[in-house]
Amino acid sequence: MKAVILSGPNDFAPGEIEKPLIGDHDILLEMKRAAICGTDIRILEGTKTKGVRYPSVIGHEICGVISEIGKEVTGYEVGEKVAIANVIPCGSCPSCLSGRENACMRRKAIGYEFNGGFEEYIRIPEIAIKSGNVIKLPEQVSFTAGALIEPLACCIRGLKNAGTGFNDVVLIVGAGPIGLMHMQLAKIAGAKQVIVSEPNPMRRQIALELGADKAVDPVTEDLAGIISDVTGGLGADVIVMAIGVPALVNSTLKLCRRGGTVNLFAGFAGTGECTIEVNTIHYNEINVNGSTAYKREDYLQAADMVISGKINLDRIATHTYKIEDFQTAYEMCKSGKGLKIIIEP
Repeated sequence: MKAVILSGPNDFAPGEIEKPLIGDHDILLEMKRAAICGTDIRILEGTKTKGVRYPSVIGHEICGVISEIGKEVTGYEVGEKVAIANVIPCGSCPSCLSGRENACMRRKAIGYEFNGGFEEYIRIPEIAIKSGNVIKLPEQVSFTAGALIEPLACCIRGLKNAGTGFNDVVLIVGAGPIGLMHMQLAKIAGAKQVIVSEPNPMRRQIALELGADKAVDPVTEDLAGIISDVTGGLGADVIVMAIGVPALVNSTLKLCRRGGTVNLFAGFAGTGECTIEVNTIHYNEINVNGSTAYKREDYLQAADMVISGKINLDRIATHTYKIEDFQTAYEMCKSGKGLKIIIEP
């Protein structure tokens, strides 16, 4: 079968591998859509190596149809459309026991310990099925939206950490796929105004289509002045950094109101080191937090939002490529000319 084989850092290509054999407790998924994540790009380039195997198949934003079921598996049928929550917490480490299964210290994940979505057929192991990580979807949910439930779940975790709520002025820094999800979630949470900062005109336009109140070009416009005008000089209540550029952290902190929150959502380049004026945080009592992965409850909530039509994920997907055209898909991701790039069989 066709798959994108990762042999090492910057060493990946479409090729042929054996179709997975499943055990009595496994499911074989026929991949219909798998989306490329920014994390996938860092894995492909070798800037992220933790948990990565060589050779392997990555890809963790997955939706497909059940092709085979192990004879001991119950509750699922061949032909059902399902999405996969790829993160499988251990349930017993200190993080899990303290309610932070998203930060599980011994978690396993499809696309890491188990082969992921950039292949025609994926073995979904027993551990994922028993953990409730295989989510059935109705016909009206597209395969693309099903694949994007996973990053939406991550954004829901970020929104909860940021505390976005009623009547807030929210600034989203970056209008890539993640920023556009955060923007929609902030509106759903009751934010009074959601402002998006994004230099790419195509992305600003889509942000406005999806409900942003303002889409600002930080290169040609005075973002700080706009935030000041909107908030009466107070600053944004919540800021979500949906782009991992360390050099932007310090200037972003200065846009937050006293007692507000800055959520460093994106994975940052390199070690993420940056220089900040800590007095901005100290004297303004700014809450700075991060966000990693998602809890299974976040994934289920994301799936419910997609099933009920409360959020538009299909508009965020701009390009679709076959497995054999993965190099072109990768280059499109790197170019910034698209948003979410989708792989199909």
